[in-house]
Amino acid sequence: MSAPRPSRRAGFFVRIAKLLTCAVASHAGSIHAADLQAGKARAQACIACHGAQAVSSMQNTPSLAGQPDGFIQWQLVYFRSKTRNSDIMDPIAATLTDADIRDLGAYFSSLPPPAPLADADPDPQRYARGAKVAQANRCANCHGETYAGQQAVARIAHQREDYLLKALRDFHTGKRTGGGIAAMPDAVYPLSDDDLQALAHYLSRFRKP
Repeated sequence: MSAPRPSRRAGFFVRIAKLLTCAVASHAGSIHAADLQAGKARAQACIACHGAQAVSSMQNTPSLAGQPDGFIQWQLVYFRSKTRNSDIMDPIAATLTDADIRDLGAYFSSLPPPAPLADADPDPQRYARGAKVAQANRCANCHGETYAGQQAVARIAHQREDYLLKALRDFHTGKRTGGGIAAMPDAVYPLSDDDLQALAHYLSRFRKP
């Protein structure tokens, strides 16, 4: 069994994310103001997987609509630099210029986020367990009280449940490390797979109390 990973303060991760995002914004302002129409045109290549309005209907593929601008930009930078790996995204990101990345971040963040699921929750007990896991692990400290994301931190409310579970499992196993410091792997490392499933279920169906 591997030794437990040292925990890190979520607040420190938020400060790092804000500093990184401010740096990107400052650079963007001096070199290239984000162009929504250019971002929309560039995003046509994303439709096949992420959906026409960036709300995904494809298994294990995230919705991008309403994600924070900084989050979109940094994930594309990570894919382009191969800090984050994906057989599909790596070759796409390799073709993106800095201007493309800023335009895509602005465009996706301008779209309305996925709506809450309208059907009745088939597993309210799992939802309740997920709510407890989220509270115990202070997920709202980074992702916000409504899990809408902020700065370079992802929107996770109403994201696809299967994708959330995939992402959580990837963080748990170390396949995905995030950026800056390993806040997500540290957060999910102590959790069981049942906890991860409950957390994904809760976030995908989140409703503010």
